[in-house]
Amino acid sequence: MDNSLSINMISIYRKRAKRYDWTTLLLYLIGFRHRAYRKRAVEALGLQKGDTVVDLGCGTGLNFSLLQEQIGPQGKIIGVDLTDAMLVEAKHRVLAHGWLNVELVKSDAALYVFPVSLDGIISAFALTLVPEFDEVVCRGSEALRFGKRFVVLDFKMPAGRFMKKAAPALAKLMTGPFGGTIEMATRKPWESLRKHLAWAECRELFHGGAYIAVGEKG
Repeated sequence: MDNSLSINMISIYRKRAKRYDWTTLLLYLIGFRHRAYRKRAVEALGLQKGDTVVDLGCGTGLNFSLLQEQIGPQGKIIGVDLTDAMLVEAKHRVLAHGWLNVELVKSDAALYVFPVSLDGIISAFALTLVPEFDEVVCRGSEALRFGKRFVVLDFKMPAGRFMKKAAPALAKLMTGPFGGTIEMATRKPWESLRKHLAWAECRELFHGGAYIAVGEKG
């Protein structure tokens, strides 16, 4: 990620870290059920007990409890995030639950070195913030074991005429406070999954304004 962009993102999320979790609840007021979407994304990974999964752009760890249900205490979660303050909140969550199988890593997604033989990679509302998303998907895909999946849950430009007109206002409301822009919504990580993995599909959410994309290494 460009250094100036990286510094800007760190600044935004340092300010929002402590109240990030409850501010995401405000999205429910406009019908955006992000908790349900996260659950569907985690289920799409097809994880098993004992698996190792990378949560890329893990933030405060909102995916962790859902991932723990899938992998159990014998599995491992590697939470990666750019911002130290977000990782502090993630650590609080880990300690509060007594999870001993979570490793937290401070890294720009564009520079992160994926461990080999991963059983899954998930990125929720983070990958479109990364200009080098295609490179990230490529390197992540190489680190996956055969038959394992890379799942992206994120925002996108809607296709319908009404939603397209509403997109700038929605982007400002929904993603603006978190560093998102309308230009970022035009990025298409699902096409990277199709390019770098043997099989991929993309399912639209929220009237086409968001999606879950799943890619599997074949």
